[in-house]
Amino acid sequence: MGQGTLFAAVQLRSTGDREANQRMAERWIRRAATHGAGAIALPEMWPFIGLASDKIGGGETLTGPTVSRMRELAAELGVWLFPGSFAEQSDDPDRIHNTAFAIDSSGELRGVYRKIHLFDCQVPGASFTESDTVKPGDQAVVIDTPFGRVGMTICYDLRFPHLYADLRAAGAEILLIPSAFTARTGKAHWRLLARARAVETQCWVVAPEQWGAHNAVRTSHGESVIIDPWGTVVAAAAEGEGLALAWVDVARAHEMRATMPVAEHRREYGIPDKKP
Repeated sequence: MGQGTLFAAVQLRSTGDREANQRMAERWIRRAATHGAGAIALPEMWPFIGLASDKIGGGETLTGPTVSRMRELAAELGVWLFPGSFAEQSDDPDRIHNTAFAIDSSGELRGVYRKIHLFDCQVPGASFTESDTVKPGDQAVVIDTPFGRVGMTICYDLRFPHLYADLRAAGAEILLIPSAFTARTGKAHWRLLARARAVETQCWVVAPEQWGAHNAVRTSHGESVIIDPWGTVVAAAAEGEGLALAWVDVARAHEMRATMPVAEHRREYGIPDKKP
């Protein structure tokens, strides 16, 4: 047994069946709690992955059933929950926010993050325009917890290292990255990028993933991971629904920062407008 807090990164395969997704999420949260996890994280958009029109039509508020049920569950189990993200209503009737949230062990809402970087990309065999249905957020979020300062991000954010550098500068010691990386991009880049963010920031990374075929056109990579500040993958979920479990101790991050103080070594520099 290690020191710190036992984290669980929950790997799910969500579909368009909201009730089934809720039951699945609750089942794995309870299983993680029976293992002794004090902090449990779910992947991106676990309440629903389906038609865009249904996603928008099913948008909720922070007082709606998804957040309310997670608050009840956190209080019942006495754990911190980081329940991935859900479709939150925005001020644009045609778009929702992709919103992550954090709940403490008494059931209080402690943090809300709206995905900043949206996945408008073409990959072999598929095209994605997340901005058609999602309105981006514009605020980075770091929250205080009993086990460290947590920076909240979502999926495609992973490709933007400046966001993680800013979270580190704001005091983050643990980075949450709930995701639904595509099967193609995930195979090539998922673990590589997650390890890079851990090494660059000298933070723990907790990255729960969606896995498998959600419908006829959408498949996620899986491989939920927990990574230490040295970049070592200390826990990873196998294929299918499941858990990655690891002890997260932010003292490890501070040891790394003391022996290799990269943040203190950063220097300002200019870039010439023209080649010499």
